[in-house]
Amino acid sequence: MSKVLKLGNGEVELSRPKRRRFSAGYKLKILAEVDACSISGQIAALLRREGLYSSHLTSWRQQRELGALGAMNPVKPGPKPKPRDPHEARNKELEKENKALKRKLARAEWMLEMSKKASELMEKLALGHQFENEDSE
Repeated sequence: MSKVLKLGNGEVELSRPKRRRFSAGYKLKILAEVDACSISGQIAALLRREGLYSSHLTSWRQQRELGALGAMNPVKPGPKPKPRDPHEARNKELEKENKALKRKLARAEWMLEMSKKASELMEKLALGHQFENEDSE
């Protein structure tokens, strides 16, 4: 509900003042700036610039000490992500290398086996050819 004030040359609407709300991020930013102030009068200048009162700082400091400002930050729904193991990336890299080496070993073993079979076949062919030559004599 607003009030209308009639003046001689027009009307002025007087709306009810709105309560200011400060986000947790803003509060933490202001507190960090206040903590960084080292010269006398800097905090007062900061308060004037931002349009704040010293009581704001008092209550925000209490909230920060109680951990209420950190709790006000928005949290994503769902399960919390597991902390990353620093050895996990190296482990995956070694597993990938191990898999590649196993494939290479399997290929090398297959080639060795084929080479043995080819050698045996060549031996049999040579022996068979030798028997054919003996029979024809």
